[in-house]
Amino acid sequence: MNASYHPFKSEKAKEEYLAFYDEHAKLWPVLSKNKYVETSYGQTFVRISGSEDKPPLILLPGDTENSLSWIPQIKAFSAHYRTYALDNIFDNGRSIYSRPLKEPQDFVNWLDELFSALYLKNDINLLGFSYGGWQTSMYALAHPERLHKVILISPSSTVMQPRVRYLILAITTHFFPIYFFAKRLVYWERKCLVKQGEAGRAIADQMIEEVVLAGKCFKKRKFVNSTLLSDDDLQKLKIPVLYLIGDKEVLYAPSKVVQRLNNVAPQIKTISIPDASHDITHSQAAIVNKKIFDFLQEEYGL
Repeated sequence: MNASYHPFKSEKAKEEYLAFYDEHAKLWPVLSKNKYVETSYGQTFVRISGSEDKPPLILLPGDTENSLSWIPQIKAFSAHYRTYALDNIFDNGRSIYSRPLKEPQDFVNWLDELFSALYLKNDINLLGFSYGGWQTSMYALAHPERLHKVILISPSSTVMQPRVRYLILAITTHFFPIYFFAKRLVYWERKCLVKQGEAGRAIADQMIEEVVLAGKCFKKRKFVNSTLLSDDDLQKLKIPVLYLIGDKEVLYAPSKVVQRLNNVAPQIKTISIPDASHDITHSQAAIVNKKIFDFLQEEYGL
């Protein structure tokens, strides 16, 4: 891990991936302050936007994604919040881990150290998508005292175990990140986005390109499986929580997710978004942004 190119396979791999990453970063639509934040797990790359006097909003990306996945949301969010879009410490992006993360508690510890290093107080709004949504739920259970509101967008596991088909596609792509497998996964996950025509397919194709390139350039990391929350866990979430899911979600049956939350944890505000799959933040960005903003502003009165 002491090599100058860590966590990449080589210096050439580092240059190739970061050139792709930096080209994509040109699409970030607002001014940002980019910084590396030290934790005991390594350096976390954080993309900070919005006024310093606004409430904090942390954005956690999904698996294989990074801070740039929030391009469809960041302009709307940073107009009213001090946003912190993260490159996960143990995933693709500019963050550099110094030791492996081996269990769910490691992600909780990493986030807690990061929030302290950013001098955030106990009024944090925490938002996570997919794998980042699961990490958000883990942190909310461990440190509710630090959080103001929580948003879970189609989180991995958490409320329901993923379908076997998804697991097969995801595992195959993880071990064999070639174009054929990556396209099969992304086009299935993001089917509503792909159906939106040329613009939607262009976004999906860029996701495929990044998955393939990351698989080529990064050292293999041992994946920490997301976990299912018990009924007791869900009921312990007393801080305001918003759960967003597409009505055509493919990871699990959305109707069963909504039913379980309504039956077991009715205090969690659950909203189904029409014509959205596991592409909800892209295929229905405007609706998602409004639902999140409405939820957050209920107390702030913005």
